[in-house]
Amino acid sequence: MPLHWLATQLWRYRGTVLLLTFGITLLLILLGTNSLQHSSRYVWYKGWSETTGGERKEQHDHAKERRNNSSSQGQGGRRENQPFRATAENDSKGSYTAQGRGISTPPVVFLKTHKTGSSTVQNLLFRMGERETATFAFPRQAYQFSYPDKFRAEFVDDLPPGSSQFDILCSHMRLDLGELRKVMPPNTIYITILREPLRTFESIFSYYTSSVPAFTFAKKASEATEAGERKSALSLFLESPESFWDPKEPGDGLGKNPLSFDLGLNSQQWNASWPADLSLLEETFQLIMIAEHFDESLVLLGALLKLEPEELAYVRLNVRAAQDVTPLDDVAKARMRAWNSLDVLLYDFFLQLFWEKAEQYGLERLNVEVALLRASTERIRQRCVARAGVPPGDLEDLLRPWQSDTVSILGYQVRGNLTQHEQGFCVRMMLPEPQYHAHLYFLQYGQDVRAMPAN
Repeated sequence: MPLHWLATQLWRYRGTVLLLTFGITLLLILLGTNSLQHSSRYVWYKGWSETTGGERKEQHDHAKERRNNSSSQGQGGRRENQPFRATAENDSKGSYTAQGRGISTPPVVFLKTHKTGSSTVQNLLFRMGERETATFAFPRQAYQFSYPDKFRAEFVDDLPPGSSQFDILCSHMRLDLGELRKVMPPNTIYITILREPLRTFESIFSYYTSSVPAFTFAKKASEATEAGERKSALSLFLESPESFWDPKEPGDGLGKNPLSFDLGLNSQQWNASWPADLSLLEETFQLIMIAEHFDESLVLLGALLKLEPEELAYVRLNVRAAQDVTPLDDVAKARMRAWNSLDVLLYDFFLQLFWEKAEQYGLERLNVEVALLRASTERIRQRCVARAGVPPGDLEDLLRPWQSDTVSILGYQVRGNLTQHEQGFCVRMMLPEPQYHAHLYFLQYGQDVRAMPAN
């Protein structure tokens, strides 16, 4: 009797039962599809395949709408400058999975400092911006904001049609916060990176020997000495830097305390404004990354920008050939430290601040996530990179870094047998700055980057 009654009821309400069954089945399919998309999205970013102009415009409009909504919610004032405290969203397991991925990344300024690993960070931001169809604040001409002049709002190209604000600014400039705030929204996150000053200066000297006048004079002086008595240009410069460096020469900005110079500080000598200037930088920059702790810095960056480990994967860009790196003995280090004493002060100050933020984030949690980041990055490198440290002559034009007159900058070769989506991701991770900048500029403005006018 119970079975007969149940069969009768099922037949009586067969329409309702069928609709309910269909609904449950559809829900399960949707959940399964979403799970697959989520698990694969951060590996090869399928949205990066070639799209038609109409499809890209539609993506652009949707992204703009999300950013405008998010921006309007953040106009009420400056966010609390303590982004690394544990919250309900970032639990004790240390996961920094993006919560609510539909919310767009906040606007970002990355102060790209010279020879600090900044090109690697910029590449990460380029990839993030391209995924999100962000509006980049690009220089009107070439690839830098009229460096070494201090940044001015007029150096930025026009806001493209359909965009309500700039979302990412990450090209080389000399910092001027007042002018920068004229360009970027109030809820912008400010980031930069510093490197140990002695290695920074050695790298700058070798890379810019032919473009910084003080270094060029030292090179010519070195070449003029007898072969048996010849010293390297760097050694000769450090023996008497004042004889080569001209404080009134704009092109000599990187010739002394280059980190301080990039951050818009008085880089020639300590003065009474320095304590206030350091305090302003501390207040403004939510994160000052440290090159010697690059992976730890990336984890903190990921927490700020709500990025997954796979979105933080990288290869080191703008790496010099080993023979172009000058070993530093104790005498050279002491002279270099004295010549760049303000950079030493700057670096030590922000290195201490970096570890304070790391402790705030949780050192154990940080170590766990660094291990996850390194494992994820290594998997992606194994999949993407056929050969690392490739001399420029062996590289195709697309992946050949810009070459200095005095050093060789190495690059990467992409593996074969990749899908179109995999290749798109891998190539972007290895793209040198000029090529990626030109690609994004064309997507945004529909024209090539303008050249600097001839002198």
